[in-house]
Amino acid sequence: MERGHQHAELLFLQNVWFPVHGQFDHLHPEYEAMDWRGRSYFADFAFLPPNIKFIWEIKGYGSHVQDMDRKRYCEELNRELFLQTLGFRVVSFAYDDVANRPELCMNLLRMLLSRYQTGQSPIGKATIEEKEVIRLGIQLAQPIRPKDVADHFEVKHRTALRIVQSLLNKGWLHPIVRGKGGRVLHYELDRRVWDYID
Repeated sequence: MERGHQHAELLFLQNVWFPVHGQFDHLHPEYEAMDWRGRSYFADFAFLPPNIKFIWEIKGYGSHVQDMDRKRYCEELNRELFLQTLGFRVVSFAYDDVANRPELCMNLLRMLLSRYQTGQSPIGKATIEEKEVIRLGIQLAQPIRPKDVADHFEVKHRTALRIVQSLLNKGWLHPIVRGKGGRVLHYELDRRVWDYID
């Protein structure tokens, strides 16, 4: 990893990747792929666990926006699209976010990868409904309402409240109290949920 890697890529490993995963399994730096013209292209990283293929790019504003002419811009978009036709999911991170807002990058990375993971679950003996509510909360990336649960499952409000209450009792959801009357309309996921997504 040290050979040939630039500051942006090392910062991504340090600030984003390792805090989320704690390991480098299936991560390939300077991954070589061919573009549609048969020319070599080196992606910053490829993440290749079984059954999924990701390309991670860390893009600085200067080299990827300021210093780019129309031809290079078109070539970059064509290369990304071509990689997607080969089955790669191409994901770009802004260097400024990796350097200054790594928590944002970490959360977005977790949310993205959670869609592809079928292994661990944040709740040992939870019902399928409860697990699905956790996934829904991650997908929405905002506090969840019983109405969201009711709409997602196409069930009555009372049934949605039962599922939410079960998650509250187990500590996986926390109420958000609003107003003087202390009304609770929204619930947030417990932070421990993120520990189970990698």
